[in-house]
Amino acid sequence: MVNDDIRLVQLTPPGSGCSIVIGKGAVPQMPPGSLKGLQLVVPDLHKARTQLLERGVEVSEIQVMGENPRPVPDPLDNVGFIHFADPDGNAWAVQQISSRA
Repeated sequence: MVNDDIRLVQLTPPGSGCSIVIGKGAVPQMPPGSLKGLQLVVPDLHKARTQLLERGVEVSEIQVMGENPRPVPDPLDNVGFIHFADPDGNAWAVQQISSRA
């Protein structure tokens, strides 16, 4: 907590270089469902889709968007995506990247 008007919580998954910040005051306030184009990256798109379905999430079929820019270990790397909306209506894309250089 910075003060009574500004409160922040930073969430960083173990081993991740990215964080999500939630809070009030310094974080822009947006109506629920107004975020579109949020993106997550996973190493196994089939597994991620299965886990979402098992939890009752309505998720798209796997879509291949474009061609891989270089040879990769899995044909879905870089170009494989699924899409879903969270309970607030925000739109998410999940991309497969199984390994990073």
